[in-house]
Amino acid sequence: MEKQSLFDYIEQHQKIFTHVSDRIWELAELSLQEFESAALYEKVLKEEGFTVESGLCNVKTAFSGSYGSGRPIIGILAEFDALSGLSQKGGAESREVLKEGASGHGCGHNLLGAGSLAAAFAIKHYLQETKTPGTVIFYGCPGEEGGSGKTFMAREGLWKNLDAALTWHPGSANAIVSGTCNSSIEVEFRYHGIASHAAGDPQAGRSALDGVELLNVGVQFLREHMKDSDRIHYSITDAGGISPNVVQSDARVLYMVRSTQVRQCIELLKRVIQIAKGAAMMTETTVDYRYIDGTANTVANHTLEEILYKNFELLGVDSYSEEEWAFASALKQTFPNQPEEILAGIKEMVDAKDYKQVSELSDHGKKALFDFLVPYKASDKQSMGSTDVGDVSWLTPTAQFETVCFAGGSPGHSWQNVSCGKTSIAHKGLLTAGKVLAAAAVDLFENPDLLVKAKEEFKENAKDGYLCPIPDGVPPTTVDDPFVPAPESLNQ
Repeated sequence: MEKQSLFDYIEQHQKIFTHVSDRIWELAELSLQEFESAALYEKVLKEEGFTVESGLCNVKTAFSGSYGSGRPIIGILAEFDALSGLSQKGGAESREVLKEGASGHGCGHNLLGAGSLAAAFAIKHYLQETKTPGTVIFYGCPGEEGGSGKTFMAREGLWKNLDAALTWHPGSANAIVSGTCNSSIEVEFRYHGIASHAAGDPQAGRSALDGVELLNVGVQFLREHMKDSDRIHYSITDAGGISPNVVQSDARVLYMVRSTQVRQCIELLKRVIQIAKGAAMMTETTVDYRYIDGTANTVANHTLEEILYKNFELLGVDSYSEEEWAFASALKQTFPNQPEEILAGIKEMVDAKDYKQVSELSDHGKKALFDFLVPYKASDKQSMGSTDVGDVSWLTPTAQFETVCFAGGSPGHSWQNVSCGKTSIAHKGLLTAGKVLAAAAVDLFENPDLLVKAKEEFKENAKDGYLCPIPDGVPPTTVDDPFVPAPESLNQ
């Protein structure tokens, strides 16, 4: 089957995928709470003849839809969770909240899932029409924004049976993602003290808030004694009330630690835990904690990256109407990034010796839409961010890319992305992603040597073995769930 037939198939069925994307955009469900979104995907997959399995690895909103038989088995990863506080009218050129305090798809996961769905449908069509042996599995992966669904699935060894996993992410550039990212672990500390009248009976009180604040102070001193690439973030989620004349008996703080490798991240967390314990001793309070999420650093696979790039080149990039250019231009005026800052990451992907190419990309990058494909350059660069795609990449060869779904240089996790995520610009991006994913998968089905090469590279790069950042026995958790201390509670 010619790849153009795959592209035509996706175009002919585009209304299915854009409808799913828009509906997920409207639902805007938070991490591990995507029940309606998961139900929609499961329904659409069943109607198309996929075999659906729900509640994978004890994650309620995780599911899969498989078609075909035998090997190779290619996994297509999908995400569909939203972000809190980003409610926004679709297609608006300014901040217009639909519902105060509600959620929105500021990372474009409504598009991510729908683009992956388009790929899965096209791959099924290919397997069906050509009678080629092999299996495609669409994975609904919940909680990327704060629940690390793929990590819990990795902890159960789910990804080991795949021959390869492919995915993508909405962005403001057309580019293959190369290199690696930080590992991260997020935990919630809860301090428990004794309430008392802060003026009339201060000696009887033991302040939980004092414990939180001393933890924060201790971590500030820790920053001098950790690697430059390490990161520690925190957010006080419960300061113990609004009455200053009452000693706070309970207080909570969320901590996220990041490091280049999972093992380093676990060790850094241990140091934070020791500080938390010391803060409790100093304040005569007690403290316990629980895991919220955790992700591993990504293991790059340049073989798969090259396959994605060649198919992106074959397909070409999207073109845009005058109305789309005007909308993107209006959005671009609402964020402060300068062209040089926007293009910093793009230039790093290009051979620094090719000044002409860099100059041309700089000119393109001043546009409201980056209507070009960033030349592929294999990289081992460390990104400071984190993703649970990393956990997949430790168990099977994995690669990902981005397509233009947002205005050029649009900030991540922004209302601008929510606004753009329900427009024709974003729809074009998700359809492009589906085509690239499907075409790359066909290469893997038809050329066993490519999979052998990808697996050999994976075997070398992942030789240290996978270490899950979330211990056994810790269930999938959100900050809104009832508090269950980690098995190694500090109070034991």
